[in-house]
Amino acid sequence: MEPTVHLTLAETGSDQARLDQLTRLLREELHQLDLVDARPGASQPPPAGARGVDAHTVSTLALTLMGSGGLTGVITAVRAWIDRGHEAPRSIHLEVDGDVLEL
Repeated sequence: MEPTVHLTLAETGSDQARLDQLTRLLREELHQLDLVDARPGASQPPPAGARGVDAHTVSTLALTLMGSGGLTGVITAVRAWIDRGHEAPRSIHLEVDGDVLEL
């Protein structure tokens, strides 16, 4: 079974719509990697009775890594994406089997 990486994006001062837009852009970029399948996905199920989607949910992707270079490719792509021109600071939280990496 291939490992699943939970990726959560944050940008200082961003609202839910902006986080959704950024997450979609990053997902499209990650889809270009042949070693990653990126899908929207919350790292935790929503609370019982929840009626809407929160900012954390729209900014989370579940990545399935395919092949030995998958994680390296994800980290390289994410670091380049973070460093690309933007005004507000961005960060990415990656979690694999309980191990966490903050970029």
